[in-house]
Amino acid sequence: MLLDVEGLGQLIRVLGERGLQVIGPTVVDRAVVYDEIDSADDLPVGWTDEQDGGHYRLHRRDDEARFGYVVGPHSWKRFLFPPRTVLWRAERGDGTFRLIDDRADISRYAFFGVRSCELHAMAIQDRVFLDCDEPDRTYRERRDAAFVVAVNCGEPGGTCFCVSMDTGPQATEGYDLLITELLDSDRHDFLVESGSDAGVEVLAALSGRAVDDDARRAAAEVIEVAVESMGRSLETAGLQQLLEENPEHPRWDHVAERCLACTNCTLVCPTCFCSAVEDTTDVSGGLATRERRWDSCFTMDFSYLHGGSVRSTTRARYRQWMTHKLATWIDQFGSSGCVGCGRCITWCPVGIDITEEAAAIRADVLPTAEKVEVI
Repeated sequence: MLLDVEGLGQLIRVLGERGLQVIGPTVVDRAVVYDEIDSADDLPVGWTDEQDGGHYRLHRRDDEARFGYVVGPHSWKRFLFPPRTVLWRAERGDGTFRLIDDRADISRYAFFGVRSCELHAMAIQDRVFLDCDEPDRTYRERRDAAFVVAVNCGEPGGTCFCVSMDTGPQATEGYDLLITELLDSDRHDFLVESGSDAGVEVLAALSGRAVDDDARRAAAEVIEVAVESMGRSLETAGLQQLLEENPEHPRWDHVAERCLACTNCTLVCPTCFCSAVEDTTDVSGGLATRERRWDSCFTMDFSYLHGGSVRSTTRARYRQWMTHKLATWIDQFGSSGCVGCGRCITWCPVGIDITEEAAAIRADVLPTAEKVEVI
């Protein structure tokens, strides 16, 4: 189905009328973030972003594209795997503790504007939280209730490398509806396709036009342009073995001299799932609460065992993060933990680039004969 700009607004209204809280991209504090939206006017109309290592700036476009940005600091994991989750509360009385069931109702979200790399990130977190003996209840309830409206990426940023990771820019699965924005001097339409029975039902409630061959060709061109516009690339062939066999490579010292261990890369990453558990009591001692909160392998306490941290240096912590993300994650979950979204590069205060670090190790360990370009 082809929708015009008004039709896009109708889609958001229809989702809301079905009891879904629509979460989509919007501009807050000069960044594109994911927040509740009520209409198509809340989208980043006419905005794009400039991204590089340690650099993010919003700029005005010369058109009114709704999806002309890349990705910002937020990822969808903050709605499925919240930064803080109450695991239980207990109240003391009559010499015993009584568990309090005060969990709020699970929000039914419609995720609006999900890129292909982010769909792959959701699939990775599904394996982490659901494909196990004890699935995570909070994650499962939120994931099962979610309606996903994906968007084919037409304008990758300077730190994107989803083509290298085979995670984009075209969405192929994991969505209920898929939007491709078609924008040129003669048109501004949105090609909408269904990917599930729920998507078919929503599509039937919209007023749109039939898709013609011209629209299909235009949608294919959007993907072609995006494929050729990646800001970064990462050679993945043999990467797992490369990292696992070089734990003492001097490049780890080089990156440690720059890394601030600030945890930004893990907080913006759509697949990182490290967490810690906190127990608190009120001042009277009558109410105890256990919460799960996001943590990071870059903190000293995360690897603390009896007697001290097993990764006491920034070198060890960065090596752990990168090696897990690109190598041992494959042993653990059957895929890389990286989807090529580039957030860890953009939001690193000192611009450390995971693709550059991998390339530097690869270039240094390859035999000299393999480094020479044959002309």
